[in-house]
Amino acid sequence: MRQGVALVSASVSLLGLSPGRGPEPLPARMADTGGGTQLITAAAPGTDSASGTVTWWDLRDGQWVEAGSAPARFGANGLVEGGAREQGTNTTPTGLYGIPFGFGIRAAPAGTRVEYRSVTAASWWCQDNDSTSYNRWTEPLPADCRASRSEELSSYDPQYGYALVIGFNYERPVRGRGAGIFLHVNGKAATAGCVSVPEDAMRKILSWADPAREPHIAIGTTDGATAVTRY
Repeated sequence: MRQGVALVSASVSLLGLSPGRGPEPLPARMADTGGGTQLITAAAPGTDSASGTVTWWDLRDGQWVEAGSAPARFGANGLVEGGAREQGTNTTPTGLYGIPFGFGIRAAPAGTRVEYRSVTAASWWCQDNDSTSYNRWTEPLPADCRASRSEELSSYDPQYGYALVIGFNYERPVRGRGAGIFLHVNGKAATAGCVSVPEDAMRKILSWADPAREPHIAIGTTDGATAVTRY
């Protein structure tokens, strides 16, 4: 092979391109997509970024197809590897996560199939490291969970108008790693560690997500050690 051809081929491989074709869809370049046929990717330019793009995808006939896309916001202090994250750092954890359920102050959008919990005045997300309900939805707030270290969900409007729980630190919570990481509606600025999108996009995602297709969310950067393609 001529040297010039070899260099072109190497560049094509690094960019996720195939000779004579456009770039492969992002999920096709990932190490793991969770095993389902739906995927949300949340990608930022770098770990110091507070903005990027959320895209939702369908796997059809063995090919990943983009179903929608929207500008996204991340933690005010950027992104950090999920396994190394510390609570209270305003960073968004990178990694591949399940989506346990949805919730919202407003009624579920038409077509919503995921479990969707209606937020009431008694709805809280416990973030108290000393509580047995750490990183859990609770109604009402348990006696061992301090309100000062938790979120009263009804007080976050418009952010929790519509939301999906991101399964970060959820199955076996590690105290001090972080709690209450969601995909939700934009507030006024960057998040405290969640991923947020415009309200219209959040409604579309809720109508699109189908638990029978095992949707996951992959959060990361476009390249480097925390690249989405690593997860």
